[in-house]
Amino acid sequence: MAETPPPPPVRRRTFSATTLPGFAAVAVTVFVALYLPIATLVVFSFNAANSMSDWGGFSLRWYEAAWANRAVQEAAGRSLLIATIASLASTVLATLAALGTTRQGPFRGRMAIWGAINTPLMVPEIVTGVALLILFGTVRAWTGYQGLGYLVLAHTAFCIPFAYLPIRARLERMDRLLELAAADLYASPRRAFLRITLPLLMPGVLAGAMLAFVISLDDVIITEFVKSAGQDTLPTYMLGQFRRTLTPEVNAIATALLGLTLVLLTAFFLITRRRG
Repeated sequence: MAETPPPPPVRRRTFSATTLPGFAAVAVTVFVALYLPIATLVVFSFNAANSMSDWGGFSLRWYEAAWANRAVQEAAGRSLLIATIASLASTVLATLAALGTTRQGPFRGRMAIWGAINTPLMVPEIVTGVALLILFGTVRAWTGYQGLGYLVLAHTAFCIPFAYLPIRARLERMDRLLELAAADLYASPRRAFLRITLPLLMPGVLAGAMLAFVISLDDVIITEFVKSAGQDTLPTYMLGQFRRTLTPEVNAIATALLGLTLVLLTAFFLITRRRG
């Protein structure tokens, strides 16, 4: 008897949202709603007039005014200092956490540790801000210390999950055979880490550090709850200006901050694309 030919393969139709009616119109509307206000802010930062909405010609006067503003200089310097320290500290802690949760065998409580590290990403930021306000308020009452240390600690704690994600992702993609080969060649754990693991992990470490820096630099809510008098960062300074007479100087500051953020995010994107 002749063999029955096999049935033809079933072609499965995949669903694509781009084929839905009106998808293009919805996508364009969303992008316009997201980026038109930002584009308007950038354009009016070059406004020669004193108005925030009436165009008076092209000028760099508000960038010059912001550059010469002593309060803006102090707030910008404070923001950069806090973001630098917080990003470095959070990256070190996130690297240790990533190594502990990915380079160890299965152990009891690992999922709980993952959850504890990632919880700040899901908890509303205002809840974290209120909790830190209560904690540091108690510490202030006990010690009398009023310095920037509270802001640095708050930003460090908040930035750890953001630094942890790219570092852990990099570790999970790395081939452990290289580390095992180093151990077979009598490399100590410290030497294997410094010569093998850390160089391969460095793109993830740099990406985590830059992401933590951007998050710390742009933070408003936690900073507003934790800071003391005279400790304004650049975002909280800009927020305070909305309670006073607004000028396009705020637009110029926001545009400069936006430019710095875009540069760092572009570098973050390029680094995360590197393959070991």
